[in-house]
Amino acid sequence: MLFFRTIISFFKDKDYRDLLTTTLIIIGFGSAVYHYLEGWGWVDSLYFSVITLTTIGYGDFSPQTDAGKVFTVFYIIIGIGIILNFINTAHNHYNSMKSNRGKK
Repeated sequence: MLFFRTIISFFKDKDYRDLLTTTLIIIGFGSAVYHYLEGWGWVDSLYFSVITLTTIGYGDFSPQTDAGKVFTVFYIIIGIGIILNFINTAHNHYNSMKSNRGKK
């Protein structure tokens, strides 16, 4: 129950919604670029974008074109900070909700 209350309160805050929107735009942009540069399907492009920006990097996909490789370098540099900021913010928000619940 705490998890769902945390998510609801997360979406009510404008700053958090803006961060989520920025994250979704970065992932969507990367997915579109990989779709067109590498010729991957939409699911594969989305998968690669998320795996790359979360630094998991399974290695099952990799850009084969020079343009895709160059884009990936800049995509990682720009996108990783945004994704990590989103993950850190969500984690901190959950912890604050958890600690506030414990104080009541």
